[in-house]
Amino acid sequence: MKELVEKALEEVRPILKRDGGDVELIGVNNEGVVLVKLRGACSGCPSAGMTLRNGIEKKIMERVPGVKSVQSIG
Repeated sequence: MKELVEKALEEVRPILKRDGGDVELIGVNNEGVVLVKLRGACSGCPSAGMTLRNGIEKKIMERVPGVKSVQSIG
């Protein structure tokens, strides 16, 4: 599952990088929760929560069966 999540993240990275940000995959647990860390401009952005839900989580859940949610750490 981790490889599929990474492929989905590759689809959203160009959008994040255009705005000076990035996302790092930390891991995927047995409950289907994907853990990511927002980097660069995304880490302190007031819209980070919206980016996480409407961009990153949406893309991963479209592409990877079994993913229940995406959570940002630190």
